[in-house]
Amino acid sequence: MSDTSLRLATTEDAARVQPLVHRAYRGETARKGWTHEADLLDGNRIDLESVAAIVADPLQVVVLAERQGDIIGSVQVTSKGDGLAYLGMLSVEPDLQGGGVGGVLVREAERVAVERFGARRMEMTVIVQRDELIAWYERLGYVRTGETRPFPATDPRFGLPKRDDLAFVVLERSLA
Repeated sequence: MSDTSLRLATTEDAARVQPLVHRAYRGETARKGWTHEADLLDGNRIDLESVAAIVADPLQVVVLAERQGDIIGSVQVTSKGDGLAYLGMLSVEPDLQGGGVGGVLVREAERVAVERFGARRMEMTVIVQRDELIAWYERLGYVRTGETRPFPATDPRFGLPKRDDLAFVVLERSLA
């Protein structure tokens, strides 16, 4: 990991972040990693315009992991106000998953949430069927809140569900 650097994304990075996110979550390339949603959803994970809007929003940041000039991972942090931040869109190149990049990105996202947004808690949502990923977040100290949220099945910006029982489980971690 010593050859990996971290920085915040700029608007110029959006065109490189969007395909990384897609590779990590959807399609055949995603199947090389263990965190994909390819069995649950088709379509894009996020479009270029949405990535650009996130990066341009002062209440959001995207943390990038780079190695030799290549973006190998990213994670979104959103201020929800009142000491709460949201962690989303954690993406690591499928061939590099399991090598520690994801954990480094989560810890940096937590640091940025505290430093930039004054967050005391971080929450995230994970599709309930993704048991292995939920367990990984639990090993990082996140706990299930008991809350579930509906999956936006009718909004193609989030993907095209392959099944009709998708929902999100909410996980949270204290940052204090």
